[in-house]
Amino acid sequence: MHARLVRSAAAVAFAAAGTLTWAPAASAEPAEPTPSASAAPAETPDPDAGSVEITTKNTAGDALPGAAFLLLDSAGQEAGRGQSDAQGKLTFPDLAPGIYRLKQTTTGSPLHRVVASQDVIVTPGAATRLTITDPFKAAKVLLQAKDDKTGKLLPGATVNIGTGTSTLLTLTTGAEGTASGELPVSSRRTQFWVKEIKAPAGYDLYKPTKTVTAGPGTTPVTVTVANAKAATAQKPDPSSKPTHKPTDSPSSSGKPSSGTGGATPFASGSDTPEPDSSPLAAASGNDSSPKAPTGSLAHTGADATPWLISGAALLIAAGGGALVLARRARTDSPTDDSTES
Repeated sequence: MHARLVRSAAAVAFAAAGTLTWAPAASAEPAEPTPSASAAPAETPDPDAGSVEITTKNTAGDALPGAAFLLLDSAGQEAGRGQSDAQGKLTFPDLAPGIYRLKQTTTGSPLHRVVASQDVIVTPGAATRLTITDPFKAAKVLLQAKDDKTGKLLPGATVNIGTGTSTLLTLTTGAEGTASGELPVSSRRTQFWVKEIKAPAGYDLYKPTKTVTAGPGTTPVTVTVANAKAATAQKPDPSSKPTHKPTDSPSSSGKPSSGTGGATPFASGSDTPEPDSSPLAAASGNDSSPKAPTGSLAHTGADATPWLISGAALLIAAGGGALVLARRARTDSPTDDSTES
């Protein structure tokens, strides 16, 4: 029995010795430590990187939020994109030095239009600051020229439109009596003056200066000028004919004109003929010369010379008759005396 216990103890010891031999072999291998994420070194920014800082506004100085931009590198590849915030600001950080192309895709406002693309230079370790000013869209204008009585549209009216002392737009109505154009504006509401410089054919110029208010957008503002017809002088009717014939001029022979409808001219009262003072009239004892008129007649405008010649001829004839009568009286006187004796 004692020997049996010794053999059992030896077996246990052997088993124990084998167990101890394997265990240290497994535990003797050193374990590698697991790297911790927190122990990784932090990335440091590139000291040569630059940035682009953009501020957007309109011509009135108001910030424009929602304006979208695209930044392209020198190879034409996209380097960044974004929109301006409520203060109208946008930043493109961590850009390698070089030349970039900045393009505005939208303004964020229906009243404004985008600016042209431009190059931007990024320098090492510096921020390139840009101010983008989006102009207002042009105001659209519709011109109409009308007849002030009938409202008919008239072609050929030319109008200047401007502000202050500057003319910004000149429009001429076409065959339909209308014309359209665009006016540059610098605010939401801009006042313009309107002046017609050429009237339609057959119409007077519209002289008053009108004022209109226009703003940016697609809805046009209508400008209307009303022209009155030009006053024309009344022309004589070529079909009308005179109802009487003009008076014939007196002939050089001294005879009165035989034309009908003409008034008989008289000599002026200042051309009174002198009485006959010939010896024949004195011998006859019978003054048959016409008496001079005491009054004067209104001057008719006709030449009195032919009538004076006619009067002189009558006076000569009268004097000749008186001379014949005087001779006959002398011849008859002795005969009467002899008969009485």
